[in-house]
Formats: sequence, structure tokens, C-alpha cells
Amino acid sequence: MSELHHYDVAIAGGGLVGASAALALARAGLRVVLFERRYCGAQASGVNYGGVRCQGRPAEQLPLAMRAREVWRRLPESIGIDGEFVVSGHLRLARSEADLAGLAEYAHMAAEHGLHLELIAGRAFRTRYPWLGSAAIGGSLCETDGHANPRLVSPAFAQAARRAGADVLELTPLDDVTYDGARFQLSANGRRFSADWLINAAGAWANTIAQRFGDAVPMQPIYPNMWVTEPLPQFITHNLGVYGGGIYARQVARGNCIIGGGRGYGDGQYAQPSSDTTRTVMRDACALLPMLREALLIRSWSGVEGCTPDHNPIIGASHRVPRLLHAFGFSGGGFLLAPGVGEVLAELVVSGATATPLAAFDVDRFVPAAASLPSITSS
Repeated sequence: MSELHHYDVAIAGGGLVGASAALALARAGLRVVLFERRYCGAQASGVNYGGVRCQGRPAEQLPLAMRAREVWRRLPESIGIDGEFVVSGHLRLARSEADLAGLAEYAHMAAEHGLHLELIAGRAFRTRYPWLGSAAIGGSLCETDGHANPRLVSPAFAQAARRAGADVLELTPLDDVTYDGARFQLSANGRRFSADWLINAAGAWANTIAQRFGDAVPMQPIYPNMWVTEPLPQFITHNLGVYGGGIYARQVARGNCIIGGGRGYGDGQYAQPSSDTTRTVMRDACALLPMLREALLIRSWSGVEGCTPDHNPIIGASHRVPRLLHAFGFSGGGFLLAPGVGEVLAELVVSGATATPLAAFDVDRFVPAAASLPSITSS
């Protein structure tokens, strides 16, 4: 039998959520081990669009989003790099009068949470944004939003966690995990581990672990579709979205325009972009951004993400197994949230509570009220 390695906290999943939790816990002085079956940041956390935005999120996510935004502000001192984070502002475009009304209603709600938006329409909008096509008639600007490079940010959190003392094990899939009534027992690559706490941050594959403990949720894989153009003269001044969704775009310092919309396809394990989706969404994007009409697309990609029925994540404690925490199902919107979620998870471990409201993200919210919730006390 192999030697048993004991930790205070074991984390399943080396994406941005798991790595940020590992970093926060290691800095709090806890013994932490993180298991990643491939490479940290190589899945959805590292291949997403890169939007860092509070605007457009539902009311229940805004407290968490505002907290997470503060983590992004101190990124260099936290992980050692800025991750190409640019506070560009996020401009959410309207294509109809109904859209404008929806933006105004959203701005009123967001203000109640301390998120201030500027509504722009008519001649003032056209004067400020001459590079936008006639399909856009107005918008809502959140000046504190921006964008970053997920290929840099996600691995950097894992590297920072390792420097802080966490054992970050890549190419190490969890073969088994059980709860014996006192501790979690885990095995990976022929090695045995135990932990007082388990954090399930395995992304689109987190239901595999959740189901072992009776916490499975109705989550489906989605495959966001994204592509990038050749370098173009600088013209997009904000991270762009559209009211109602469907198109998003940003331009990096090198001039490349990153655009997304619609879905690719996959088998739950791997994803591929869709050429048909790219062509369809690109036509709509060109109506908003005429400068794209002659642009050469040089690469397209997708990734696997977990999507819940209400598009809100699962964050918080299991009601069946003590010291089991879940954080998954971010439904395509986790890049901004993840570093804040890592801090929240660390608070739950260290102090047993957090001031950030999590009720809307409860793992049992999809369970009928009359359903019984048996506790699991042993493997």
C-alpha cells in the first residue's frame, strides 16, 4: 500500500476557481492539494473569451461580481502578472427601442448594487462611436469593466498557489474519492490521500464528483464558439456585448479582434468550433462593426463548459456531506467571478461563513421541496 498523504483541503479541478481557492487557502496557512487531470487553466478557464464584466449579470450575481472585480484590480500583486487585464469599459449595445428600455431598467437595478452605468443613445451615441454600424442605436457603458487574456491568467493562479505552498498536481486525475465519516479518502495515479475538506471545482465534469455524494444537478455541457481576426488598426475602444446576447467582441493591443457568439459542438469531453455558426454570427457582427467586413479570420476555437438550467453557478456547501464544497456550473460567465469565488471558498473553510450572499447558488435549488435529503456519513 502506498503512503497516505494528509491535507487540510483537497481540491478537484485546476481551473481558475480551483487554483484561486488553492492560492487563498495556502496563504491562510492551510495544507492544500489540488488535482488536475490535464494542465491547470487548459480547459474553459483558459480558452474562454476573456471578458471581465459586471454589467449584464443577474442581480443575484452582482454582489459576488463586485467582490471578484476587486481581486482583478490587485492582480499583479496577487499572482505576479497583470494577465493583460485592460480596464476598457464594457459597452452593451442596443439594436432596438425595446433594447434601450431594457438597458435602462437594468441600469436602475444595477445602481442598487453599487454598479453605475452610463446610458447613451441618439446623436451623442453616434458621435462618440462612429466606428459602430447603424445596427447599433445606443448602449450602456460600464467604465470599470474590461478584458484579459485567459491563457495567461488561469495558469498564473495555479503557479502562484504552488509558490504559496499548495501541492498542485497536474496530469493527475482523481481515480476515487469517498467520505468515511471523518475525512475524505482519495486516490490518484496510484497514490493515496486524505483531507478534512473537499472542494469540487471540476468544471463541466464536476457532476461526476457531485453524484458520488448525492449532489448531482441538472447540468449540460455547452460549447461557446469564438474566433480571432488578423491584426487590424485599433478601432474597438470597449469590450462589447449586445443586449439579449448573441455577439461579443473586443480588440487586443496587437490589433486582433476576438469575437464570439453561438455554439460549437462536442461530446461532453472535447469541443470544436462550428464554421456555420461562425459565418452566421460574423454577418451580424459586421452589421455592428463594419471594419470587420474585410478582416481575415485566422483561428477559431471552443471549449467545454457546464450550464445549469437557470444559468447561475453552484457555489457553497453540500447539505449531505460535511465539509464538502461545490463551485461549478458557471454557464459561460465564470471568468470574472472565479477569483472571487476562490476567496469565498477559502472563507467557508477557514471561518465557516462568508458575507457574500450565496443562497441563489445553492446546490439543492433544483431539488423538489418535498424530496428527502439523506446525509452521507461514510463511504
